[in-house]
Amino acid sequence: MGLITLLTDFGYRDHYVAALRARLLRLAPGVPVVDISHSVEPFNTAHAVHVLQAVFRDFPTGTVHVVGVNDHGAGPESVWHAAQYQGHYFAVADNGILALLCDGPPEAWVALPAAATASPTRDVLLPAAVALAQGAPLASLGPPAADLYVRTNRQLRLLDHRITGHVAHVDHYGNLITNISRAAVEAVGHGRPFSVHFGREVLKGVQPHFSAAPAGEAVVVFNSQDYLCLGICEGNAAELFGQYFDSQVDVRFAAE
Repeated sequence: MGLITLLTDFGYRDHYVAALRARLLRLAPGVPVVDISHSVEPFNTAHAVHVLQAVFRDFPTGTVHVVGVNDHGAGPESVWHAAQYQGHYFAVADNGILALLCDGPPEAWVALPAAATASPTRDVLLPAAVALAQGAPLASLGPPAADLYVRTNRQLRLLDHRITGHVAHVDHYGNLITNISRAAVEAVGHGRPFSVHFGREVLKGVQPHFSAAPAGEAVVVFNSQDYLCLGICEGNAAELFGQYFDSQVDVRFAAE
């Protein structure tokens, strides 16, 4: 018996999450379910990808991840997919999330049967996820999909003495999580000291965690996914610095 996770923008104010869990209890009461989050910003596929990318590998291989964000898809006609990537399964609308998550097409994906429904996550994605969790082959869920709605991730600009990236996400605390990886910093920097430039701010030095600096002081850390993050100890960096999703961030190295 596999595991199913739920990631949606449904929030907790209404009955929508309860409706998902009620359907799961009817379809497969013995399947374990984990809620990743139901507080993704409405229709924000980039936010969904960030959350899913950060955590899906922590689950056992074979886990089925249901993504109910912008669940009617990207075009005038709704299309839904079930896909396999890095040993995990995903049930999601054809809205760019798969391409962003996999940085291209997944390893395999099929088209799920179309349905006229106001709740595709409940009525299309959940039955597919249950089938996968109960051991059904991916190919049994539908025909191979010919097309995939493609969105591309922001790419880093790498120079001899500088990396240019962007804020990929602003978390609940107002920390600015960039798309600049530790691997990129090490590859370009070769151990050289560096400073981080964003807006009118310049920060130097990397701390092991956000609380390593005094309260109210700005701090640079690498998070648990090894991405460069900017924050303020016990403060909100996004509000104070006026930096948000897609704001430019530069890492500049000392010239040799």
